[in-house]
Amino acid sequence: MILGIDASNIRAGGGVTHLSEVLRAATPDRYGFKQVALWSGRSTLDKIEDRPWLLKLSDPLLDGSLPQRIYWQRFKLRPTAQAAGCDVLFVPGGSDASGFRPMVTMNQNLLPFEWHELLRYGWSAMTVKFALLRFTQAATFRRADGLIYLSGYARDVVGRFIRGRRPLETTIAHGIHPRFFMAPRPVRRIEDCDASQPMRILYVSIVDVYKHQWHVAEAVAQLRAAGLPVALDLVGPAGFATPRLQATLKKVDPSGQSIRYLGAIPYEQLHQMYTSTDIAVFASSCETFGQILTEAMAAGLPVACSRRAAMPELLGDAGEYFDPEQPAEIAAALRRLIDSPALRAKMAAAHARAQSFSWEKCAEETFQFLAHASRVR
Repeated sequence: MILGIDASNIRAGGGVTHLSEVLRAATPDRYGFKQVALWSGRSTLDKIEDRPWLLKLSDPLLDGSLPQRIYWQRFKLRPTAQAAGCDVLFVPGGSDASGFRPMVTMNQNLLPFEWHELLRYGWSAMTVKFALLRFTQAATFRRADGLIYLSGYARDVVGRFIRGRRPLETTIAHGIHPRFFMAPRPVRRIEDCDASQPMRILYVSIVDVYKHQWHVAEAVAQLRAAGLPVALDLVGPAGFATPRLQATLKKVDPSGQSIRYLGAIPYEQLHQMYTSTDIAVFASSCETFGQILTEAMAAGLPVACSRRAAMPELLGDAGEYFDPEQPAEIAAALRRLIDSPALRAKMAAAHARAQSFSWEKCAEETFQFLAHASRVR
């Protein structure tokens, strides 16, 4: 068999990470695939490791604008995939207009399906974008022969938008790159910290309206006002909520010495941030999975975490939970971890829980499902 992958709208972030890691770990011949034909823009293809069975293909339209990529998918993908002899098409980006069958797709974004989260963008182009994605992705999911979810929570949310004929469905968790796995480090007592060696808190994520970095900053400012020698590092690319975060930082820590926004750090270097951190925090309110959360777990860090979306499903009882929109709750969860070295040591046991997430397992389950979907149509 030949597998086709339409990655025309996979261009950055977690989508590229998932695609590159799955293809790096895959053994397609085990599931009957002698070749994988991958279509995407050059920048994405350059991030994918070469494999003997992998054919990386492009088209000038795939390096063009969104309308050009949509045109390519609607009018050129189907005949191109048929000419390549594809037996099944995988569309990990979630939107397909090609008409190729059988087709398997994937839900990687919950924002279009949770209106209360979408409305955080107000009257903006982002609201229009996600509303359109809700329409196109829901239509794709209904037409698909197979649909992959990343978590049970996402399956429950998106499943409400699929009526009538349902595709084959499965839940496949993302993996964790081995470089993030670190043994839990000896915990420090807050009494042994001071202004020069504060207890360090780390939050990694794009600065967006559903990530609530400004509330985390307010929470840490409350802890500092109570006399605790703590510091917060915020890491991630600038996004829609960057102005709100910057305004908050200017108010709660004008010097920028204790609560810092460090901007984006290359994914290949991100694991280094965890080596000098005492506590990880994750305050998102909308996630299909929570890749950043699982990476913090793998790094052996105690985690203070939002109780929304898929996070409790991933972290279980190995975290201190809070409402991400309540700075006082965030501060209280952090304070419980700060005050108790024993609790931090216990919560760092999530390191063992993280062992269940691997890209090899993700690749195996994905190719097994693709092969199954190709046969049952």
